[in-house]
Amino acid sequence: MSDDIPFDRSFDLPPGQVDDVLPGVRRLLCGNASPFTFKGTLSYIVGRGKVAIVDPGPDDPAHIAALLDAARGETVTHILVTHTHRDHSPAAAAIKAATGAKTYAEGPHRAARALHIGELNPLEGSGDMDFRPDVTLADGDVVTGDGWAVEAITTPGHTANHMAYALKGADALFAGDHVMGWSTTIVAPPDGAMSDYMASLDKLGRRAEAIYMPGHGGIIRDAPRYVQSYIRHRQGREAAILYRLNAGETDIPTIVRATYIGLDPRLSGAAGLSVLAHLEDLVARGVVETDGPPAYAGRYRLAGAGRAG
Repeated sequence: MSDDIPFDRSFDLPPGQVDDVLPGVRRLLCGNASPFTFKGTLSYIVGRGKVAIVDPGPDDPAHIAALLDAARGETVTHILVTHTHRDHSPAAAAIKAATGAKTYAEGPHRAARALHIGELNPLEGSGDMDFRPDVTLADGDVVTGDGWAVEAITTPGHTANHMAYALKGADALFAGDHVMGWSTTIVAPPDGAMSDYMASLDKLGRRAEAIYMPGHGGIIRDAPRYVQSYIRHRQGREAAILYRLNAGETDIPTIVRATYIGLDPRLSGAAGLSVLAHLEDLVARGVVETDGPPAYAGRYRLAGAGRAG
């Protein structure tokens, strides 16, 4: 189903190498490649002289040293964080300690919804629970530096605190993990929520920025059209889930096997969580039913179809 998105996986930037990606914007790749991070997490340096770092990355000494070296002779005045997964924000503490720069973000890591009774909280495994921004940003806030300015755009869904940053005067946007050029974005409850994610995609799709600089992988061009392909993909995934449920009540592993053909086995758990995110949304909209709150181990049926015998 991902064939409907024009992915570009031809990304060969070596870790630690400074790359001038756009006028006034440099990027560095962290060497934390994995099935979830592609070739690794990208950090961006905005401006010259007095600069901002967008997404300092994980607590990786080599990457932190490369970032500081890339800004040698300059003053880091701002640290902007798109979201607080462990591959994006933990290095903020070391960069702040070395430079004195303030941190900016939507807020701390948190669940997208209240936890169900007895539900395990997986956030400590994926989220940077220690991060607290020095400056909390709201939608539409503008952060200005020496020769640059970014507009904060709340884009919850991948995480509750996800934020994109539009670079003023550049027709470009730092997209974090909300939109990526190499793959679809994981939406995993309770960390994220599909209803929020789709609303944020629609929000970005109405904006004019043509270039996205994502947290993983290469630059995305013709971004509004690309966002529409992301939306169609999610709509198609929802339709595939409903098609399987039309055959009768079932569980999430069965839906994953039926709808994620050729999936890397290492990603089966993430695919199941994305299916759960869709099912949470469908249950909230009254399209699908389950017994009790939607859960990974639950069984699901079309609304009004009745329980399997």
